[in-house]
Amino acid sequence: MSDSIHLTVAMVIERKSQYLMVKELRDGEMRYNQPAGHVGPGETPTEAAMRETLEETGWHIEPTSIISFSTYKAPSNGVTYYRLAFAANALKFDEYAEIDSDIEEALWLSYEEILDLKSKLRSPMVLQAIDDYQSGHCYSLDLLKVHR
Repeated sequence: MSDSIHLTVAMVIERKSQYLMVKELRDGEMRYNQPAGHVGPGETPTEAAMRETLEETGWHIEPTSIISFSTYKAPSNGVTYYRLAFAANALKFDEYAEIDSDIEEALWLSYEEILDLKSKLRSPMVLQAIDDYQSGHCYSLDLLKVHR
């Protein structure tokens, strides 16, 4: 197990009662997740959110609020992930965007379709972020402070 911090961001993006999700191959199995990924050195969480969504889905987004900050210790590798979930608006699809090679497909799914895939979600944090978003647990982006 690594001693490094795994800070990730994830985006809950709703449009027409559907959520933007990614289908990805993880440990030999198809899993579903929100657009998500690690915050890079020198990058703010909102910058990482916009970059990761574009790289995984081809969508340009605008983060609008913070949903939650979660921790999860993955049983498969013992790594603890720290996950900042954002709500975001989908702005524009870029058909020429180069999608990460580990993403099989980006797709829009209804809440019911996501529930049907519950056993195939990447972690329990995926559904929790959507449930928190639907419950109105959204906080101002002003909570995030950047000092450069």
